[in-house]
Amino acid sequence: MIRNPGAILIQASEVDGRKTCPDWLFSDRRLPQRYQTRFKKRFSQSFRRVALALFLLATFKANADENFPPELTQFVPSERNPIFTAAGPGHWDVKIRERGWILREGNQWKMWYTGYDGTRPGQKMLGYATSSDGIVWQRFPKNPIYSEHWVEDVCVIPHDGLYYMFAEGVEDRAQLLTSRDGITWNRVGRLDVRLVNGEPIPDGPYGTPTAWFENGQWNLFYERGDRGIWLARSSDTKVFTNVQDEPVMQPGPENYDYNQIAMNQIIRHKGRYYAVYHGARKPEDPTQSSLWSTGIATSSDLIHWNKFAGNPLRPIAENKSSGLLIFDGDRFRLYTMHNEVNLHLPKVVKTP
Repeated sequence: MIRNPGAILIQASEVDGRKTCPDWLFSDRRLPQRYQTRFKKRFSQSFRRVALALFLLATFKANADENFPPELTQFVPSERNPIFTAAGPGHWDVKIRERGWILREGNQWKMWYTGYDGTRPGQKMLGYATSSDGIVWQRFPKNPIYSEHWVEDVCVIPHDGLYYMFAEGVEDRAQLLTSRDGITWNRVGRLDVRLVNGEPIPDGPYGTPTAWFENGQWNLFYERGDRGIWLARSSDTKVFTNVQDEPVMQPGPENYDYNQIAMNQIIRHKGRYYAVYHGARKPEDPTQSSLWSTGIATSSDLIHWNKFAGNPLRPIAENKSSGLLIFDGDRFRLYTMHNEVNLHLPKVVKTP
């Protein structure tokens, strides 16, 4: 550590025989000595302040970067991409849409995804696939496994002998389904989300539900029209209450998530929480589609979040969203899932 950062600028080596900046400025001038002395003092103080500020800024940046280890932030696309796509015309999954979900349980990888006929109003149905390596996937022969209600943008959490699926339904309203085997699902219904004062949140979409269970409490992250990410909590999934009525994460100010943002996943790594999210800048031309990219943020309490200065994790032009970080037993992999599943492998291999 530099003990006297101001000395970096003030104690300069000799230049043309002049030892310091103030001396150099006044060496050929005929100002009274008292003004020269006063100016040198203030000049030196100002430079020390600037140097100290730069030093503290660099220290802060270094500490902030330590909270974003390379095993969570540096990925390159697999040469085998895409590793999973829609079945195409003539099938129930002409296209796949938005966030699917991947779980690694023992030696088996499980994936839930949304298929539809490719039209905007087409019913969004749930598909299932398995893998032994997370790369080569086999579709479940009886897909779709759920088609009674609209299901997309899914998040699956194993808990107490059940799989809990938090998903979007019709009109982007969050809903809950449960299953004992991950194949046969029972729809519980729409999630009841309340303001801090206990009143229902204003009518409108509340989608991309992302859940995290810890210490007997469900944490539900959701977005409203991609304008921000809110956090609500529940002990039993029956009623979720906002921890605050303002978003815990907002879009911007960078271009990659300038005015649209949604949460995808929460993980815990080295004592901190990490959120994988995606964002976009909405085009001024309404006929153009947004280009989405994946970012990462960290928190110590699930409420206050700091975004990675190196976001997005992949270039905006790739339009890769709905990201998930999955630990494969040795390292983290980054999967992006809309509108095809792509795998990204780490540049640096580290275990948690």
